[in-house]
Amino acid sequence: MKYKSISIHRAGGISEIRFESDGGPLRWNPDAHREAGYAFAEVAGDTETKVVIVTGTGDAWCTEVDAADWEPGEMSWDRIWWEGKRLITNLLNIDVPVIGAVNGPAFIHAEIPLLADFVIAADTAAVADRAHMPYGTIPGDGVHLVWPYLIGPRRAKAFLLFSEELSPQEAFELGVFNELVPPDQVGQRAWEIAEQLSQKPLLWLRYLRETLNMHERPRMLNGLSHGLVLEGAAAPWELPSEAERSGIDE
Repeated sequence: MKYKSISIHRAGGISEIRFESDGGPLRWNPDAHREAGYAFAEVAGDTETKVVIVTGTGDAWCTEVDAADWEPGEMSWDRIWWEGKRLITNLLNIDVPVIGAVNGPAFIHAEIPLLADFVIAADTAAVADRAHMPYGTIPGDGVHLVWPYLIGPRRAKAFLLFSEELSPQEAFELGVFNELVPPDQVGQRAWEIAEQLSQKPLLWLRYLRETLNMHERPRMLNGLSHGLVLEGAAAPWELPSEAERSGIDE
């Protein structure tokens, strides 16, 4: 499959899945939403892959939504439900260790690289969920499961309700990130760890991934479909304007 928002680079048993828009940081759009599930499935089915890296492009993971592309009528909710389930399910179905490389601020779908087994982040990588509440939608597409798992249920509820922002240092101290490095070292560090892991036998790596995610996978899969249904049921007929979104953020 030829992707518009994703590139896959393979070398030495390592597959890097890189999200992008026009050669720069990802702007969340229907292409990325659709393609992510296919890209994760492609890599999961590659028997030569021993380690996976999930990262972005440029100085940010994703901070913008191409709002016009998500206007009601442009995409039916059954399609969003189907693609959203596959996105998370196929990421979790990768059978070898996954490294998240958060290359900068992650305000839109930060949960994608954060579902990795080990996360390296730029020391500029503040995190928030600004894909839902500012747009008047319910955070039911997986973030409602990932964030309580990462930072605890009480903190996660406020984080999602009010689109709170965690600084890179706060995220590190809460255990969201394993390492903080300068932005220009994120990719290099991710590949260093991937190369170290890739020296292990393939079966060892597969069983390691299975063991480390024994509790996380069922937690995600059991609540994902229901959350997506609730998000769709409450979806607004008209998206708020930029000024209205800014008011909500304040």
